[in-house]
Amino acid sequence: MPFDRKDVGRGWPASLRLFLCLVVLSICGLDLASAQDGPPGITQRTVFPAFDPHAAACTPPPGLNKVLAYVQENDRDFLQGVDHGLAMAAKDRGLEYRRLLIQNDTAKAIEQIQSLLAGKVGGLVATSSDPAAISHDLQKTIWSGAFVGTIVPPPATLLLNAPQYATGKVLTDAAIAHINARLGGKANVVLLTQDSMEFLAPRFEAMRDGLNAMPGVTIVADIAPSPVTKEGGFETMKTILLANPKIDVVLGGDAVVLGALQALRAAGKDRPDQFLGGIDGEPEAVAEIKKGDSPYKASISLSSPVFGYAMGQFAADWLDGKSIPQAMDILPIALTSGNIAQYEADLADPAPVYADPARRNSYLKMYGNICYDTRDRYVNFPWSSERR
Repeated sequence: MPFDRKDVGRGWPASLRLFLCLVVLSICGLDLASAQDGPPGITQRTVFPAFDPHAAACTPPPGLNKVLAYVQENDRDFLQGVDHGLAMAAKDRGLEYRRLLIQNDTAKAIEQIQSLLAGKVGGLVATSSDPAAISHDLQKTIWSGAFVGTIVPPPATLLLNAPQYATGKVLTDAAIAHINARLGGKANVVLLTQDSMEFLAPRFEAMRDGLNAMPGVTIVADIAPSPVTKEGGFETMKTILLANPKIDVVLGGDAVVLGALQALRAAGKDRPDQFLGGIDGEPEAVAEIKKGDSPYKASISLSSPVFGYAMGQFAADWLDGKSIPQAMDILPIALTSGNIAQYEADLADPAPVYADPARRNSYLKMYGNICYDTRDRYVNFPWSSERR
């Protein structure tokens, strides 16, 4: 009897035919998903060597536009500084620059990244309050051949971080010196944390380690404001003051500590002998320190315009086919009345800092090498120079 293809399966039960169709569709779907995905990057903790600026050049990424885009989480000063540095670098290197402010809207961040990917953007720097939600779209952008820079969370072709424990310790040491010198070794302390961001947790571990070792110190609140903004710090401190009206020390990121200062002033609980200290070197914090009699005594500088400018330069290098760092440390600097003037000059014009190796190395430390040809070795683990 000849083989008749039209009869194949006609004698099978309908349920079995449906099952076979689903199996075939499922297999096809998996194959399609695999085809769309790319390499996972470096997922295991890795210690990178020092960046080699003389590494061999690579192929320039084909088919991408000379555009540097910045998906900006919100408009706090630290991220505004990144925008300033990126915009200056793009101008200096002849790239079109686009800033997309998403105001803590994760869905909007995903939408913007997907739109940039479809538009074949050549360089992207992205920040989000929900790094996990945007990570796969960042991977897709990397697989397209584009430069992707992130601030702390992976994935990225250039991941930027700070030595978080060292950053927290520099601020804590300044607070401890003040407690001993001005408060007789006793203090009620508030820690405004960002423990929801695991990558930032070491800075708060350093604060707890230092302060818990002081018998006269009581940590009356250890809490993560939400959102991590000046408004979030204001509302959190208002609540803390209901149960603890006498606060001597507040530590955290600049934005939330500035909010806490606003709440202390609104309640009439601010004093010149208090120590409020933050991280990020935001302009409003610097202005408070310069007053001299403000409770705000210190800010640890993570100069965002300087590293933003560097990221913009490396995005342009990537598009030119050059080898760039895989990771970069922002080095913590304690701002004092003696160095604030130079610091502010560097913020306003980061280009001369980047051009001077000695000055650049006081702000930044670079690790590893990557380029378009080796982009499968992008960073896809929570890199820190402090982790071994």
